[in-house]
Amino acid sequence: MSTLYIVATPIGNLEDITLRAIRILKEVDLVLCEDTRVTKKLLRQYEIDTATMSYHAHSKITKEEKIIAFLEEGKSVALVSDAGTPAISDPGAMLVQHIRNELPDVKIESVPGPSALTAAFSIAGIPVSDFTFYGFLPHKKGRQTLFQEIAESKRAAIFYESPHRIEKALTSLQEFCPNKTVTLVRELTKIYEDVLQGSAESIMETLKEFPEKLRGEMVVIVSEQK
Repeated sequence: MSTLYIVATPIGNLEDITLRAIRILKEVDLVLCEDTRVTKKLLRQYEIDTATMSYHAHSKITKEEKIIAFLEEGKSVALVSDAGTPAISDPGAMLVQHIRNELPDVKIESVPGPSALTAAFSIAGIPVSDFTFYGFLPHKKGRQTLFQEIAESKRAAIFYESPHRIEKALTSLQEFCPNKTVTLVRELTKIYEDVLQGSAESIMETLKEFPEKLRGEMVVIVSEQK
């Protein structure tokens, strides 16, 4: 039986990969990558020479048809993203759904590992039993509505943000959530991993004082004051 493996990969430090993930990436017939150039750095690190093919948000339907044909031949495929767990705030979810619908006999298996969401919570020091995950916030349409929702919710909110839009996000949090605690986690598992915690206003002041902290991918957690 052919198998589609959903394989989590490091979010920064290349040592953060499971032994099982390495084995699967070596054994499958094809690795589907968000960006083959990024994935090949990881594969080279662990001397994995499995064939790769790109699959991302802009892939055409013909690419999915090619993947389905590959699985129909009885071959095995691993799906990875550039970093973290695929299919979470990621186009891989559409592929998984398509394969479930088109090839119900294909086994879809999770190979769990790194996730920026759980990693950020683990070092934030916020006791939380439930939360709302927003993925990447929309650039324009619906953005203000989401910040209003975050302000009114008693649950912690978590979302991903780029360094190019973090100041805009913090400005909105100042407006909608002035009394909530904001935790900004950046460069997770990398050399300059950093955590800033306080009001949106205080974090904005810190970023203005230390502009080098505006670099890197970021995770934002918004919670009730401690």
